[in-house]
Amino acid sequence: MVEMHEAQFAKETLERYSGCSVEEFQPTLLLTNFPRYVEYFSQTRHAKIVEGSVFKVAHCPKEEVSILDFKIGSPAAALVVDLCSFLPFKSSIFLGMCGGLRRRYVVGDYLVPVASIRGEGTSDFYFPPEVPALANFLMQKSVTDVLEEGKSNYHIGITYTTNMRFWEFNEEFKSRLKNTKAQAIEMECATLFAASYKRKFTLGALLLVSDLPLNANGIKTKKSSEFVYEKYMPDHVEKGIAILQRSRQLQKHHVKGAYHRNVGVSAV
Repeated sequence: MVEMHEAQFAKETLERYSGCSVEEFQPTLLLTNFPRYVEYFSQTRHAKIVEGSVFKVAHCPKEEVSILDFKIGSPAAALVVDLCSFLPFKSSIFLGMCGGLRRRYVVGDYLVPVASIRGEGTSDFYFPPEVPALANFLMQKSVTDVLEEGKSNYHIGITYTTNMRFWEFNEEFKSRLKNTKAQAIEMECATLFAASYKRKFTLGALLLVSDLPLNANGIKTKKSSEFVYEKYMPDHVEKGIAILQRSRQLQKHHVKGAYHRNVGVSAV
């Protein structure tokens, strides 16, 4: 039997999970939890959707962008970074949703996470508990540059990453959550940040405030979720693409923050 090295294993696994060759992936990557984001990207870029055993993807060579839906939760977040870190992506941005934890927040606002509280457990595989989960500086600078240029409503803060569902009905958890002073809650960022730091994978995040779970009647419902998709999803995706373009400009000007292996590498 021929010995399989980690890089080869990761690439073959990505091909199985995505349903396409690694050569089809473009130099920059949109990561998301939502199939409808991939569908919007496909429709507006006339890009074919490909689906493997786990992921749904589409590629736009003209804009040098691929989009990948990796599903929900921290184990999936760890998996996608572990796999994609073996491809020569120059930059990547996670487009996710979060629950806003401040009264002044409004559904449709953006949140720029600079760090995440590691409440999910999966990131313990990468680092000891005392190591913070920080977003990549160059990517978050790209995020704020694009949001400022578009005069978007946004907040900067820390998210709490959890694997717990239905926490909204757990008073003990809610009390602990309030004591952390986190600005938002979600299920992937701490893992994405820790894994990308470990793997030297240039990755940031732009979150959309989709609900206000600590407010009366603020929990996301089927109806409110549909409203968020219809009203805010197109701008979220377009902002993500603009952020990737901005990150490449910053890399070409040698702005600090990107990992050296992500600067000047050729496409897949």
